[in-house]
Amino acid sequence: MNEKIHAQVVIIGSGPAGYSAAFRCADLGLDTVLIERYNKLGGVCLNVGCIPSKTLLHIAKVIKEAKELYESGVIFNTPVIDIKKIKIWKEKIINKLTHGLSQMRDKRKIRIFQGDAIFNTDKSIYVNNKEDKLTIFFDYAVIATGSKPTKIPSIPYNDTRIWDSSDALSLKNIPNRFLIIGAGIIGLEMATIYSALGSNVDIIDRFNHFLPAVDEDISNAYIKSINKRFNLMLNTHIEKIKLEQSSLIVNIVRDGVDQKNIFYDNILVAVGRTPNIDKLGLDKIGLKINNFGFIEVNNQLQTNIPYIYAVGDVTGFPMLAHKGVHEGRIAAEVISGQKHYFEPTVIPSIAYTEPEVAWVGLNEKQAKKENIDYSVSTFPWNASGRAMASNCTMGLTKLLFNKRNNKIIGGSIIGTNAGELIGEVGLAIEMGCDAEDIALTIHAHPTLYESIGLSAEIFQGTATDVLNVNR
Repeated sequence: MNEKIHAQVVIIGSGPAGYSAAFRCADLGLDTVLIERYNKLGGVCLNVGCIPSKTLLHIAKVIKEAKELYESGVIFNTPVIDIKKIKIWKEKIINKLTHGLSQMRDKRKIRIFQGDAIFNTDKSIYVNNKEDKLTIFFDYAVIATGSKPTKIPSIPYNDTRIWDSSDALSLKNIPNRFLIIGAGIIGLEMATIYSALGSNVDIIDRFNHFLPAVDEDISNAYIKSINKRFNLMLNTHIEKIKLEQSSLIVNIVRDGVDQKNIFYDNILVAVGRTPNIDKLGLDKIGLKINNFGFIEVNNQLQTNIPYIYAVGDVTGFPMLAHKGVHEGRIAAEVISGQKHYFEPTVIPSIAYTEPEVAWVGLNEKQAKKENIDYSVSTFPWNASGRAMASNCTMGLTKLLFNKRNNKIIGGSIIGTNAGELIGEVGLAIEMGCDAEDIALTIHAHPTLYESIGLSAEIFQGTATDVLNVNR
């Protein structure tokens, strides 16, 4: 059957950006249709990305902390890893969240159709699944199809021992020897998980600079923290992979020199993500793609076709769920007639490793590039009572201030729960706070977040907890 229906708004994709757009459209009184190719809402983030990875990272953190408590006089038995039970626990969390999304969709009376979407015209979408054929005519459309792992052409993906991030999060097995290609956030998080579960992990990256979005003092602190858990090799790439029955034999080139062949049980390719737009028929309707392969949008998330919008990973970097959520809401509000714009001052980024690395606003390299006369103020966690009591002194809070007006322009934090702490820095930048605003805000003691207030006090020259070099 080839059914034809009409909707005010049709949204392609039900990840964080897509379901946020759909829910907001419905709340604003718009007749909304959602198209999703899979049988669950939530997209990559909820089903095979953010949520399952954070579930497994929590386990990794507990294992690490249990080992570290040995020196404090609390001794646990060697942990027994039951993959089956971990999988059940992970799936239980995912199912609870996806069920919650489905309930919210039902209560908002949003129609949903499962299948692959392709634009017939700039006013209609064809939905194809195994059972039905459907054409949806719309007044407005929102593209929120997310992204997929980037592939390396020379890698033999037909071998099941070579994984992408979804494979790694499915916990197929715990490799004895595990190679991760790509030292970005995904690669580092997977290294954190599998090293805690018992794998011997090597992680390689062809670039010299590690975590280029953060300053060198932060990245160096992270490298120092992981020395005993997994091996990081920069300026390194794979020359050849030989597929043997018992193992994968990998020839690695490091600093331009061939290394010996190394045997691995599994390889994870985590070199980035690319937008899911190649099968939507965008060329047919003349929708504009930029030089980087992303859909080009304005600050109201409109494409060059004004009644077609795009949100989330398909619009480019940073490819983050929280960015997509905000874009989805703005797109819905613009469609409803509100004069809203997506113009965030800053967007926070977090590597949910152990220790966590979080940053927001400008780093030193960016401040120099923009010719800003800035000052750096850092507070080392080895001077924090809470960090000492919590056995997490390997941490650092770093703030950047514009010397001209003392306003905060950026911040980086490495340490336990850095992802939670960075929120205050982001809010301070959005609100245009200066150092005095932060320093005069009373921070609870003893906490890790008081390191933000102390960093501002150091800049002000009013700090008493450390030697006051700016007094």
